[in-house]
Amino acid sequence: MIACLSACGSSSGGKAATTVQRGTYKVGNPYRIDGVLYTPKEEFNHVETGVASWYGPGFHGKSTANGERYDQADRTAAHRTLQMPSIVRVTNLSNGLSTVVRINDRGPYSSNRVIDLSRTAAQELDVVRNGTARVRIEQLQAESLTVKEVAINGGGPTEQHEALAQLSSGKRAPSQPQQVVATAQPAAAPPPAQVQAEWPTTPRNSAPAQEQAPSSSGKGGPTIASLASAQPASSAGGFYVQTGSFSTAENAERQRGAVRSYGSSEISQASASGRDVYRVRLGPYTTSDAAGIVADRLKRSGYGDARVISD
Repeated sequence: MIACLSACGSSSGGKAATTVQRGTYKVGNPYRIDGVLYTPKEEFNHVETGVASWYGPGFHGKSTANGERYDQADRTAAHRTLQMPSIVRVTNLSNGLSTVVRINDRGPYSSNRVIDLSRTAAQELDVVRNGTARVRIEQLQAESLTVKEVAINGGGPTEQHEALAQLSSGKRAPSQPQQVVATAQPAAAPPPAQVQAEWPTTPRNSAPAQEQAPSSSGKGGPTIASLASAQPASSAGGFYVQTGSFSTAENAERQRGAVRSYGSSEISQASASGRDVYRVRLGPYTTSDAAGIVADRLKRSGYGDARVISD
């Protein structure tokens, strides 16, 4: 099973697959997005319930928050505060499907979403067709400690997968949490032995095989790929993601080129305070929720002014 997983982690294809970004172990400092303060911290027993979304096309190959290269075919996810890497089980509460993912990115920052899944993880939970799903997140302590140890010693995703396979098979002893004791106290008793959760290549509780998630050109539900596909702006209006407003058309065109991979882009000319302004927008999208997914990813990629607007 781990061999299959490792293949997913290196399936970028072509020469790009030979370019390795190993990433680092990272907790990170507090940061603020849209006025909300997020405080990352190292945890090993995190449990959370909320809405999951997913990301894939447009972000494949880009750097994640801990310095790895995002691979939409790997089982990874983004979380706002958990250390990177760490391991969590995600269960779709509407159908009981579950999978295990490795946290290596930050986000999401939209609505009540608590995790942003890679495309493969979303397919396993049957999230792709609707775009979001209500899920439960349960952190796996032994697995999270294992990938922490590997990452601190310079091991990248491949080495982390290998260590997880050894842990699952009993060939690797579980790592013990290292805590800083502020005052002299008796050493805490070691945690009780845990049954190791398998690192799956197929989701637990899976029913008969799910139908394949729609491709970017398919007729499925409101996925990021389908909603962001190139379409002419509709005079009937809709929802857009504005990434910036500029005083010159040249600067607007420069940013339009930079965000082109995130979806269909355009420059809208308007007037503000008696001056012409040039606004760079992506869309249109059929719902504000769909536009919010794209805006969230843009903010995470450094476009802090990205916001959803209606037209």
